[in-house]
Amino acid sequence: MRQTTKNVSPFSNEARNAYVIEHTTDALLKLLKDKPIGDISISELCEIAGTGRASFYRNFESKEDILLRYIHKIFKEWTDEADKKENRPLNESLGLLFAHFEKYKDFYSLLNKRNLIYLLKDVVIGLCGPKPEHCKEEAYARAYVAYALYGWIEVWFQRGMQESAEEIAGMFRNQGL
Repeated sequence: MRQTTKNVSPFSNEARNAYVIEHTTDALLKLLKDKPIGDISISELCEIAGTGRASFYRNFESKEDILLRYIHKIFKEWTDEADKKENRPLNESLGLLFAHFEKYKDFYSLLNKRNLIYLLKDVVIGLCGPKPEHCKEEAYARAYVAYALYGWIEVWFQRGMQESAEEIAGMFRNQGL
């Protein structure tokens, strides 16, 4: 018998995983427009994404994990922009942050509609909250600011983001935080 070349996907594992991540994220966002996350099955999600269940579990731990990864991906845009200028004043950083939320208003509105805004808490705390290396005063001060900022973000989303990014950043800054 003659040996033949085995049919192998032209994609690398990395490319296949990127494909699965992108299509699964798109499918979940599409499904969330019509129903709560708890009503979306993994099978339905994979069917819409055009991927297999094994691919889902190879890349994600849960449906919420899909959203967290997407939040981290789009937040990277904000952190990249914020990092362009060293020692950027807080009011400028806040302006950029709230502008980021405006840019992705449809996504964040969807999270709010589906009661998933809590997924942002760890991201916000990770950005400006306390770190183990901080002294106690700085740790508590950073916790105060980070949780206050998260609260403002949550209320802004619940109010339908009626105020502009500049207005919210200005009001936050005027609180003396």
